[in-house]
Amino acid sequence: MALARLHGGPLDGQIIPIGDDADDKLIVPYSETQIVYNRGGEPQNTGATDGPTEIGYWYDESLEDINPADV
Repeated sequence: MALARLHGGPLDGQIIPIGDDADDKLIVPYSETQIVYNRGGEPQNTGATDGPTEIGYWYDESLEDINPADV
């Protein structure tokens, strides 16, 4: 199992578990819409003894407008 670290957008700083074979694009639920993050950079902590593998994903778009009053 790997971890996705989200950068930018409304979920900035969140860490979520993903499979080792995760796609280059993550679509995650947010309020009543979905947020799209794209993979960037190389996986970190890939050794056997340095903790879970971490992959950075950067905010791309939301599939609908986000209204701060709704969240």
